[in-house]
Amino acid sequence: MGFDTLDLILIGLIFVWTGFVRTGLGFGGAALGLPLMLLVGGSPVYWLPIIGIHLFFFTTLTLARSLDKVDWGYLTKTLIWIVPPTLIGVIGLLNLPTKVIVVFIYCVTIFYAINWILDNKISSNKSWLDKLYFILGGYISGTSLTGAPLIVAVYMRHVDKALLRNTMFVLWIILVAIKMTAFVVVGVSIDWKFSLYLIPITAIGHVLGVFMHQKIIENDQYFKKWVGGALLLISSFGMYKVIA
Repeated sequence: MGFDTLDLILIGLIFVWTGFVRTGLGFGGAALGLPLMLLVGGSPVYWLPIIGIHLFFFTTLTLARSLDKVDWGYLTKTLIWIVPPTLIGVIGLLNLPTKVIVVFIYCVTIFYAINWILDNKISSNKSWLDKLYFILGGYISGTSLTGAPLIVAVYMRHVDKALLRNTMFVLWIILVAIKMTAFVVVGVSIDWKFSLYLIPITAIGHVLGVFMHQKIIENDQYFKKWVGGALLLISSFGMYKVIA
């Protein structure tokens, strides 16, 4: 991509952040990192394979000794509602103009940011709404890997809190496997070398997230308000740059 020194420093900080969020919250590495990456440069199709490789590596690392702490029953039952729209989203990512995908990503991020700032929880108490969130979350994950908050909103009601993070990790691995397979099949150029270089940097955030996970969960509202405010500013600026 020809990044200069300042770009590389910013990218390093962003990937520390994505690693921290992924293990700290259990989701959101892409949702809270991709808008920042797009401001530095590159397209969603450039960054998403790198994010996918990291997600595979770090979630597998986290799950290695805790596969017994996964709600396999509920996960299996929900895949039928999540996987098909994910496939449709991947098709859209590979065929729609880059500008359309970027605007879509910023719109989704702004929606999340406003909800977090106002402390409006995305929640569902009806079966049909659960399925709608799965379909929308699957589609958004297919296009940009940023559909986690919608899916998590449902999983939080049905999965024991102690099993939630690991169950979500298994789901992300499945969805990323679908996306990465599609990238390879259609011949998307994947910057494997740069992705591997970024793994030790992302590991810093990963370790911090592991240690801070419980603290973040206990202060979930405060954390999301702070992050939501920052994301709203960043995504609004990014949106302006794209459409101006």
